[in-house]
Amino acid sequence: MTNPRQIAFIALREVQKGAYADVALDRSLQKVNLSPQDRRLATELVYGSVRRQRTLDALIDQLATKKSHQQPPDLRAILHLGLYQLRYQERIPPSAAVNTTVELAKENGFSGLTGFVNGLLRQYIRLVEERGGDDCLKLPENPVERLGILHSFPDWIIQVWLEQLGFAQTEQLCVWMNRSPTIDLRINPLRTSLEAVEMALQAADVFVKRIPYLPQALRLIGSSGPIPNLPGFQEGWWTVQDSSAQLVSHLLDPQPGEVVIDVCAAPGGKTTHIAELMGDSGKVWACDRTASRLRKLQENSRRLNLQSIEICTGDSRHFSQFYNVGDRVLLDAPCSGLGTLHRHADARWRQTPEAIAELAKLQAELISHTSKFVKKNGVLVYATCTLHPAENEGVISAFLAAHPDWEIAPPSLDSPLANYCTPEGWLKVWPHQQDMDGFFMVRLRKTNDYG
Repeated sequence: MTNPRQIAFIALREVQKGAYADVALDRSLQKVNLSPQDRRLATELVYGSVRRQRTLDALIDQLATKKSHQQPPDLRAILHLGLYQLRYQERIPPSAAVNTTVELAKENGFSGLTGFVNGLLRQYIRLVEERGGDDCLKLPENPVERLGILHSFPDWIIQVWLEQLGFAQTEQLCVWMNRSPTIDLRINPLRTSLEAVEMALQAADVFVKRIPYLPQALRLIGSSGPIPNLPGFQEGWWTVQDSSAQLVSHLLDPQPGEVVIDVCAAPGGKTTHIAELMGDSGKVWACDRTASRLRKLQENSRRLNLQSIEICTGDSRHFSQFYNVGDRVLLDAPCSGLGTLHRHADARWRQTPEAIAELAKLQAELISHTSKFVKKNGVLVYATCTLHPAENEGVISAFLAAHPDWEIAPPSLDSPLANYCTPEGWLKVWPHQQDMDGFFMVRLRKTNDYG
């Protein structure tokens, strides 16, 4: 079987049963030998259909007599594939999108409903043509539902963003989150230079661009093929890390010879960055609950040839061996990931307000305990890749209220990081404004011995 649409359908069927989209897609692709072009198509169809699920359901509701949730799950997945191609894939001719979707229905137990599939898709094409190419999707007046249906997000996420950004910027953020993610590299200055990596990649016809304010960052432009095959990967010249995640270690600003504790370290992007910034001199304790994820960190630090990292497996909330040990402590807290929804097609449907409340409780416990790891006048950086105030501003405000011996230490005005700084002193990266993952980070300083 080498039909990318059939592969996509099999993966979507698994997703509807509860599988993660990336896992379901990998599983489907491993069983076949597709050309790179067909792999890309199958990937686009799966991630796109999952991402745009709410919009596609709204179209089915509008075009069919039976609502989307009343359709047989497999038929709903087939309709999603057809409508996704018609609505979002400009390079696929409408006739091809219709015919291949009708074939899918025929091959997967719906030969009696091919007329329905064909009719629904052609009705969509007709409505678009009647409107001169404009959108034919009917939208409610309510701004939360309107943005949620048009851009395919749950209402509660839209609400959280609207409260912070207003309508126009929330819409820009939604559009950004539905784009395919970019890949950023972080150069290892202990092994090479930015210029050398640029030249090596360009010689391999891989295009990159530099990123303002980040001295180690390069962004891949266009398709690059498998990451491990790129020049310099095996030699440890660079690692993959999004730009906004690189900002975190610069805010921590670790110095050679210091003791730094990374309390939720796996899979290790920030840990290895800390070691690089310290010139691999000093000690970086990498703590995490999950041994398998720490193994990934060890592999990465070996590849980057870093010696200063020590592994510590376990829950940081139960560690006492680090009390007053750290010159600097990084708490890259477990979070809902609302700043990285573009990277995880199904994350928007898996998170819930209840999960956020649980995470905020965990984050509060972590910062309260791991703040004890910091020496007097030492630094603690709290970071998340979410855009939910309950996990960010809420956690920090509550911590500062309960710990009068701590204060916010914003970056200096001449620091490149000042470009991301808010009046409160914390840093907030909005993807639609800065074109990188959404992040929150704040540097705190311990001022006294009490507490």
